[in-house]
Amino acid sequence: MRSNKFNAIWQKYGTFGILVLIILALGIISPQYFFTGGNLTQVILQSSINIIVGVGEFFPILIAGIDLSVGSIMALTGMITAKLMVAGFPVIVSILLGGIVTGALLGFINGFLVVKTNLHPFIITLGTLSIFRGLTLIISDARPVYGLPTEFTQGVAGWAWFIPIPVIIALALAGLLIFVTTKTVLGRNIYAIGGNEQAAWFSGINVKLYTVIVFMISGVCAGIGGIVLTARLGAAEPLAGTGFELFAIAAAIIGGTSFFGGKGRIVGVVMGALIIGVINNGLNILNVSTYYQQIVMGSLIIGAVALDRFFGGKKS
Repeated sequence: MRSNKFNAIWQKYGTFGILVLIILALGIISPQYFFTGGNLTQVILQSSINIIVGVGEFFPILIAGIDLSVGSIMALTGMITAKLMVAGFPVIVSILLGGIVTGALLGFINGFLVVKTNLHPFIITLGTLSIFRGLTLIISDARPVYGLPTEFTQGVAGWAWFIPIPVIIALALAGLLIFVTTKTVLGRNIYAIGGNEQAAWFSGINVKLYTVIVFMISGVCAGIGGIVLTARLGAAEPLAGTGFELFAIAAAIIGGTSFFGGKGRIVGVVMGALIIGVINNGLNILNVSTYYQQIVMGSLIIGAVALDRFFGGKKS
């Protein structure tokens, strides 16, 4: 009984507790740098793209799948958006067509291939990761696209009063998806599929349709992430987004989303992304090599999945 109670507390507050402990530890180790207002703002700003892409990655993982193509989707949507703006299209039209619509289309392709081939999403998105990256290199001739309008760079990556706009976008998107997962039939059905796909099918849920929708949500979020990354860089880079699939998966898993489906919360993903941002920032302050940061990231993923198995008791 006591064990079950602890498991419930851990699943609800464990990620937040870990975040607080890491913040306190880094504050003690380096109080003169870490707890400055400028540094904490940078932590949140640097975590914003991980939050955006992570809350999208949350949905495929919630149905016991995965989307490895999000980094390549970021690059391709960012490149198309930049190409449209350079060609003279209005900024808002370029963002909608190049980022949102293209992201949804690429997500649809992932979902369509998953339901039509019955292959695991790992295989499909591993393939589309390479395909989408290749398309980015082809349409850009492997060259960055510069000369983006100030209206775009300042409007997407600038500041609104004292708050970075990428942070506003990340929190607004997270808030919208919290509503979707907690207050809508769409959210309830996605959780049902993740909990037991066969039972969901027998209860009348169109599993294939919802699978496609899940990957479209992931694609749209990756597209928004690509727009924000392009604006922050001030250019569309063919290799942009490389490695962001790792950060997105890590944010979801560290945030308590079960790798085996049916369990997790958007709030947890946000906490997971902040944990990644705090750790990376702390290691930079301590002058730890980026090579070691990759070791820490891999260890966090393994540890998070192990804790999920230990406390959650989910089947493999």
